[in-house]
Amino acid sequence: MPEVNGISVPFLPVVDDKKLSGNNLKPSTDSFDIIFRKELSKLKFSGHAMKRLEARNIKLSENEIAKIENAIEKAEEKGAKESLVMMDDKAFIINIPNRTVITAMSISEESNNIFTNIDSVVFT
Repeated sequence: MPEVNGISVPFLPVVDDKKLSGNNLKPSTDSFDIIFRKELSKLKFSGHAMKRLEARNIKLSENEIAKIENAIEKAEEKGAKESLVMMDDKAFIINIPNRTVITAMSISEESNNIFTNIDSVVFT
């Protein structure tokens, strides 16, 4: 069982790949605050967005996710809160402060081309 500060714990502590040496697991030296901020800064998808991605057969590559993250950073710099991000033939409504995709759609399939409750548009 892994140990943290000499105490056996029933879970595997968070570690960096560089800190793994053989079978000796060393706990991460990052503070909770640093780990928490890293997790908050990641792109997230709401349950609604996940359903829309699946129903509309929208697949995102790592490159497209990087483009969305870049668009979020640009919108954040301008003080945006709810943004429409247009990428190729896809559109995403994103809550910028939470870095959360709220919904996703394919432009070619969307019959209702009205977007409300947004304060910005980012083209990637």
